[in-house]
Amino acid sequence: MPLPVARRTILASLCALLLAAAPAAAQGDAPVVAAASDLQFAVEEIAAAFAEETGMQVRLSTGSTGNFARQIREGAPFEIFMAADEDFIADLHADGFTRDAGDLYAIGRLVIMAPRGGALTPDPALDTLAAMLAAGDIARFAVANPDHAPYGMRAREALITRGLWDDLQPFMVLGENVSQAAQFALSGNAEGGIIAWSLALAPQVARQGRFELIDEDWHEPLRQRMALLNDAGPVAEAFYAFMLQPEAREIMARYGFILPE
Repeated sequence: MPLPVARRTILASLCALLLAAAPAAAQGDAPVVAAASDLQFAVEEIAAAFAEETGMQVRLSTGSTGNFARQIREGAPFEIFMAADEDFIADLHADGFTRDAGDLYAIGRLVIMAPRGGALTPDPALDTLAAMLAAGDIARFAVANPDHAPYGMRAREALITRGLWDDLQPFMVLGENVSQAAQFALSGNAEGGIIAWSLALAPQVARQGRFELIDEDWHEPLRQRMALLNDAGPVAEAFYAFMLQPEAREIMARYGFILPE
């Protein structure tokens, strides 16, 4: 849904003022946005809409929230961090790496997904997974690595709630992030996996498999927060502001994210 003319004009004017105040060198370098991998498809659309609206570009780097947080502490030159778990933003802010506490931009959901034509039929209660596991019919099952990926952490919580985590350990395939877990789940070498709803809704993923939402009460909420890092420039500031505008929010909603007020 396009922005109203008045709002587009205000945003364009803000961007022009920000760019006018920026050093020439900063204008020539597109800022890097570190985005959690569940945002892969949504943030690509948003960045394209931002470029069309403002004429400005950002560079996207998608991956594990935990890995990005470590890289930021080591001096990685990101200007915006869009985390899949707000605790990482809180920790970085407490240690002086972000300008402020940032903004909650979305709440994510988990799904169980399996390749089309496979033996595993996704269901919200994971009953088919439990039955196949008991029958010895699971060879591989994919989740993101819970040591540093929030979607892996929440998948572990859901599987613990269902009483399947321990029994699944011998068959677990861990993705470096939830996007890689989705690749593993749909590769044909695994019966399925637990991934982000936002990825499952992307046409290029949805056509490969079947999925069902997992009860959100089975795990802590995936409260996703973003923040500007201390060295963020005017283009990063403009993109950050754009993320909170109706056009970006509509794209996020289309990918299944629950939007804060």
